[in-house]
Amino acid sequence: MLGIQKKLAMQLTKLKRRKRIHSRVRKNISGTAARPRLNVFRSNKFIYAQLIDDVTGVTLAQASSFEAAIAQEGNKAAQSAAVGKLIAERAKAAGVSNVLFDRGGYLFHGRVKALANGAREAGLKF
Repeated sequence: MLGIQKKLAMQLTKLKRRKRIHSRVRKNISGTAARPRLNVFRSNKFIYAQLIDDVTGVTLAQASSFEAAIAQEGNKAAQSAAVGKLIAERAKAAGVSNVLFDRGGYLFHGRVKALANGAREAGLKF
């Protein structure tokens, strides 16, 4: 029983740490219509990306590995790169080419880095 409580306490502190880092990043980053914020959320199973205009509070485009076409890709890193390419295509359709990258408090490593590189390859600038 003690092991479960310790694991739960560690998960809570990890979440608090990520939220603290994300709030520290967010106080310096704010998306506009000309240069929206590319927000990343990473769960254990999927990865999500949104283009957000913080001035009006509107999501301009979104993509996730939950979508059927991407879910059939290889491993999670390959799925993340595909999400990056898809969000870049949807951003171009919305008339956006420059974005601010918001890593969401996660380290710029692994799936977050794969998403960013996929978006850059597809033509987004950040």
